Amino acid sequence: MTTLIVIIHVVVCIALILIVLLQTGKGADMGAVFGGASSQTLFGNTGAATFLGKLTTAAAIIFMVTSLTLAYISESGEGKSVVSDIKPIKQQTQPAETPATPPPVQTQAETPTNPTPEPTPPSE
Repeated sequence: MTTLIVIIHVVVCIALILIVLLQTGKGADMGAVFGGASSQTLFGNTGAATFLGKLTTAAAIIFMVTSLTLAYISESGEGKSVVSDIKPIKQQTQPAETPATPPPVQTQAETPTNPTPEPTPPSE
C-alpha cells in the first residue's frame, strides 16, 4: 500500500512541476500597466480558468493528500528502524600508543669540534 502511494506521489510531483512550467506567467503582460494595448489586466479578472489551471489545482490537491497520507503512515507505522537490525560492533580497548620521543637536540657545547686542517705547502 505504501509503495503504491509513493509511486502516485512521485508521478504527481513530476506532473505538477511540468504543468507549472508549461503555463505562462501573469507578469508576461506587464506592458499593459504602462499603456500597452492588452485584453488582460494585471490584477483584474482573468476570466475562465484554463485547462492547465484546473489540472494544476487537481495535481496540487492529490500531491497534498498523498503527502499527508505518507506522513500519517510513517508516524503510525511499526516504529521499526532500519538501524535497529544492525548489531553493535564490540570495540576492543587498546592502550593508547605513546608518541615516539624526538631525538635529543645537541647543544653547541656537546657538538664535536673539528680541528683546523694543517695548511699544505704549495706545490712547485
